[in-house]
Amino acid sequence: MLLLLLLLLLLLLPLLLLLLLLLLMLQLQHHHQQQQQLLLLLLLILLLLLLLLLLLQLLQLLLLLLLLLLLLLLLLLLLLLLLIQQLLLLLLVLLQLLLVQLLLLLLLLLPLLLLLVEVVVVVVVCSSSSSSSSSSSSSSSSSSSS
Repeated sequence: MLLLLLLLLLLLLPLLLLLLLLLLMLQLQHHHQQQQQLLLLLLLILLLLLLLLLLLQLLQLLLLLLLLLLLLLLLLLLLLLLLIQQLLLLLLVLLQLLLVQLLLLLLLLLPLLLLLVEVVVVVVVCSSSSSSSSSSSSSSSSSSSS
Protein backbone atom coordinates (compact mmCIF):
# COMPACT_ATOMS: atom_id res chain seq x y z
CA MET A 1 0.00 0.00 0.00
CA LEU A 2 2.82 2.34 0.91
CA LEU A 3 4.57 1.53 -2.34
CA LEU A 4 1.41 2.30 -4.27
CA LEU A 5 1.09 5.69 -2.56
CA LEU A 6 4.72 6.44 -3.30
CA LEU A 7 4.24 5.59 -6.97
CA LEU A 8 1.13 7.74 -7.12
CA LEU A 9 3.02 10.63 -5.55
CA LEU A 10 5.84 10.20 -8.06
CA LEU A 11 3.34 10.32 -10.89
CA LEU A 12 1.48 13.35 -9.57
CA LEU A 13 4.49 15.33 -8.42
CA PRO A 14 5.45 16.58 -11.92
CA LEU A 15 1.89 17.77 -12.43
CA LEU A 16 1.93 19.60 -9.13
CA LEU A 17 5.26 21.17 -9.98
CA LEU A 18 3.93 22.32 -13.33
CA LEU A 19 0.92 23.86 -11.65
CA LEU A 20 3.19 25.66 -9.20
CA LEU A 21 5.32 26.90 -12.10
CA LEU A 22 2.27 28.31 -13.84
CA LEU A 23 1.20 30.09 -10.68
CA LEU A 24 4.66 31.57 -10.26
CA MET A 25 4.68 32.77 -13.84
CA LEU A 26 1.37 34.52 -13.25
CA GLN A 27 2.79 36.07 -10.10
CA LEU A 28 5.81 37.32 -12.03
CA GLN A 29 3.72 39.67 -14.09
CA HIS A 30 2.38 41.59 -11.09
CA HIS A 31 5.49 42.15 -8.97
CA HIS A 32 8.44 44.51 -8.88
CA GLN A 33 11.96 43.94 -10.13
CA GLN A 34 13.44 42.43 -6.97
CA GLN A 35 10.46 40.18 -6.43
CA GLN A 36 10.59 39.19 -10.08
CA GLN A 37 14.21 38.11 -9.72
CA LEU A 38 13.38 36.05 -6.65
CA LEU A 39 10.40 34.49 -8.41
CA LEU A 40 12.56 33.76 -11.46
CA LEU A 41 15.11 32.01 -9.26
CA LEU A 42 12.35 30.01 -7.63
CA LEU A 43 10.95 29.23 -11.04
CA LEU A 44 14.36 28.01 -12.20
CA ILE A 45 14.74 25.81 -9.13
CA LEU A 46 11.30 24.34 -9.73
CA LEU A 47 12.16 23.69 -13.37
CA LEU A 48 15.32 21.90 -12.34
CA LEU A 49 13.37 19.83 -9.82
CA LEU A 50 10.87 18.97 -12.49
CA LEU A 51 13.63 17.90 -14.87
CA LEU A 52 15.22 15.81 -12.14
CA LEU A 53 11.91 14.16 -11.41
CA LEU A 54 11.33 13.42 -15.07
CA LEU A 55 14.80 11.92 -15.32
CA LEU A 56 14.08 9.76 -12.30
CA GLN A 57 10.87 8.56 -13.88
CA LEU A 58 12.71 7.82 -17.10
CA LEU A 59 15.28 5.86 -15.13
CA GLN A 60 12.49 4.01 -13.38
CA LEU A 61 10.94 3.16 -16.73
CA LEU A 62 14.29 1.94 -18.06
CA LEU A 63 14.78 -0.23 -14.99
CA LEU A 64 11.32 -1.69 -15.43
CA LEU A 65 12.10 -2.45 -19.06
CA LEU A 66 15.35 -4.08 -18.03
CA LEU A 67 13.52 -6.15 -15.44
CA LEU A 68 10.97 -7.15 -18.06
CA LEU A 69 13.75 -8.19 -20.43
CA LEU A 70 15.40 -10.23 -17.69
CA LEU A 71 12.12 -11.95 -16.92
CA LEU A 72 11.65 -12.69 -20.59
CA LEU A 73 15.16 -14.10 -20.77
CA LEU A 74 14.49 -16.28 -17.74
CA LEU A 75 11.27 -17.48 -19.31
CA LEU A 76 13.10 -18.39 -22.52
CA LEU A 77 15.76 -20.20 -20.50
CA LEU A 78 13.08 -22.12 -18.64
CA LEU A 79 11.41 -23.07 -21.92
CA LEU A 80 14.76 -24.21 -23.28
CA LEU A 81 15.35 -26.35 -20.20
CA LEU A 82 11.90 -27.87 -20.55
CA LEU A 83 12.57 -28.62 -24.20
CA ILE A 84 15.88 -30.28 -23.31
CA GLN A 85 14.12 -32.32 -20.63
CA GLN A 86 11.48 -33.48 -23.10
CA LEU A 87 14.14 -34.38 -25.66
CA LEU A 88 16.04 -36.40 -23.06
CA LEU A 89 12.87 -38.23 -22.09
CA LEU A 90 12.20 -38.99 -25.75
CA LEU A 91 15.75 -40.29 -26.15
CA LEU A 92 15.29 -42.50 -23.08
CA VAL A 93 12.07 -43.94 -24.51
CA LEU A 94 13.75 -44.59 -27.85
CA LEU A 95 16.64 -46.34 -26.12
CA GLN A 96 14.20 -48.50 -24.18
CA LEU A 97 12.42 -49.42 -27.41
CA LEU A 98 15.74 -50.31 -29.01
CA LEU A 99 16.64 -52.52 -26.05
CA VAL A 100 13.29 -54.30 -26.26
CA GLN A 101 13.78 -54.83 -29.99
CA LEU A 102 17.24 -56.27 -29.39
CA LEU A 103 15.92 -58.63 -26.72
CA LEU A 104 13.13 -59.80 -29.03
CA LEU A 105 15.64 -60.39 -31.80
CA LEU A 106 17.82 -62.38 -29.41
CA LEU A 107 14.82 -64.47 -28.37
CA LEU A 108 14.03 -65.14 -32.01
CA LEU A 109 17.63 -66.05 -32.84
CA LEU A 110 18.22 -68.21 -29.76
CA PRO A 111 16.54 -71.34 -31.17
CA LEU A 112 18.54 -70.90 -34.38
CA LEU A 113 21.75 -70.56 -32.39
CA LEU A 114 20.92 -73.66 -30.36
CA LEU A 115 20.21 -75.56 -33.56
CA LEU A 116 23.51 -74.40 -35.02
CA VAL A 117 25.38 -75.52 -31.90
CA GLU A 118 23.63 -78.87 -32.06
CA VAL A 119 24.56 -79.31 -35.72
CA VAL A 120 28.18 -78.41 -35.01
CA VAL A 121 28.30 -80.90 -32.13
CA VAL A 122 26.79 -83.62 -34.30
CA VAL A 123 29.24 -82.89 -37.11
CA VAL A 124 32.19 -82.94 -34.73
CA VAL A 125 31.04 -86.16 -33.08
CA CYS A 126 30.37 -87.78 -36.42
CA SER A 127 33.67 -86.71 -37.85
CA SER A 128 35.45 -87.88 -34.72
CA SER A 129 33.64 -91.18 -34.81
CA SER A 130 34.34 -91.60 -38.48
CA SER A 131 37.98 -90.80 -37.98
CA SER A 132 38.28 -93.22 -35.11
CA SER A 133 36.48 -95.92 -37.05
CA SER A 134 38.73 -95.38 -40.02
CA SER A 135 41.77 -95.50 -37.81
CA SER A 136 40.68 -98.74 -36.19
CA SER A 137 39.91 -100.33 -39.52
CA SER A 138 43.28 -99.32 -40.84
CA SER A 139 44.98 -100.76 -37.81
CA SER A 140 43.11 -104.02 -38.11
CA SER A 141 44.00 -104.30 -41.76
CA SER A 142 47.60 -103.71 -40.97
CA SER A 143 47.55 -106.45 -38.34
CA SER A 144 46.00 -108.94 -40.64
CA SER A 145 48.54 -108.30 -43.34
CA SER A 146 51.32 -109.06 -41.03
